[in-house]
Amino acid sequence: MPLKLRPPREGKTPNWSIRGTHLGIYVERTAGTPDKADAQRLLTRIRKQIERGEYAPAEPVAPPKAEPTFADAALAYLRADGDPKGISEIIEHTGPLALRDRRLSEIDQLAIDNAAAALYPDAPPATKNRQFYTPVSAVLKRAGIAAPIRRPKGWRGSKGTSWLEPDQAFALIENATAQDPEFGLFCLTLLYTGMRLGDIVGARVRDLRINEALLYIPDTKNGDPRPVHLPPIVVQAMRMMPARPARPRKVEGAALPNGAAGRSQNDAGVPWLERAGDAKLFRFHKGTPLRQRLIKAMKESKLSFPRRQGGFHLFCHTYGTWMTRYGDIDTFGLVRTGRWKNPESANRYHHTLASEEARRADRLPTSTRIARSRGKSGELRPAAKNAS
Repeated sequence: MPLKLRPPREGKTPNWSIRGTHLGIYVERTAGTPDKADAQRLLTRIRKQIERGEYAPAEPVAPPKAEPTFADAALAYLRADGDPKGISEIIEHTGPLALRDRRLSEIDQLAIDNAAAALYPDAPPATKNRQFYTPVSAVLKRAGIAAPIRRPKGWRGSKGTSWLEPDQAFALIENATAQDPEFGLFCLTLLYTGMRLGDIVGARVRDLRINEALLYIPDTKNGDPRPVHLPPIVVQAMRMMPARPARPRKVEGAALPNGAAGRSQNDAGVPWLERAGDAKLFRFHKGTPLRQRLIKAMKESKLSFPRRQGGFHLFCHTYGTWMTRYGDIDTFGLVRTGRWKNPESANRYHHTLASEEARRADRLPTSTRIARSRGKSGELRPAAKNAS
């Protein structure tokens, strides 16, 4: 097609443009003017330059690359197998304070704090940190922004820790076993290993080395594998664990009690330690039914704890407390068990023991007269005036 003029396009450009081929040289460019006569003169000049070998088409100028937004960085983070927890809520959040369409260079501490407050206005600091600050930090670090992010005040949560005393723990295990022997073994394993609920429900039979008293967890919340030592009481209980019972089927002419008939449990009748390697070690799943089992066992054991401290994590706190109290292990020793990643998170269990300095209160001076003046009820009574 020979060189020719193209008229302005309404809504796109007011200028004429030149397009076509002359002597094998292709031209497509704007004339830079809305005047047709001026555009025609430019076309004629270009044709003569081509005939003299002087025409060099201008290199196309690439449009400036748009700066990536937080949504772009989040998508790249997810494509790199980043943890998706909390990301969807952040990039779906809209409004003037949202991070989704904000350029990375505009995201600073103030922007992060405002976005967190807008997305989770009533959430406690620990929830904001888990659901917002941690994923935002991971996305920004993946995008090459290493500036530290200050977490909300109180994000570490309460340092208060509840744990089970031995008689409480043993009663709880007995009642859990009465419900279901496998649930009793499940709780016993948590008690003596401190495992997280997510780790134990995902364990497979192939991960168990019963002769080595070892359960290998290939992927933990910390991101590191953990070889879990099984104390003798757990090993013995696993060896004695009976096979899962089969359930009778309903047959014609035979009446069965309500709830007796139904599908048998997986691996029913197979010795518990001889199941297939890819079978789940315990048949339980995280969720309300499993937590209701624990609630029932705790109620039957007459145990009561604060709502946020009375779940399965109670076994972890008990393990840390018992290892400190009875295992005579220090903070760094707790970290070396593999259950905790850093001393800061493991140090809380030393708060369950009175320090050596605090126990020196036993050496403070006392009065035998005050001690003698106590009645049978233990209440202090005024000392007699003639008491020596």
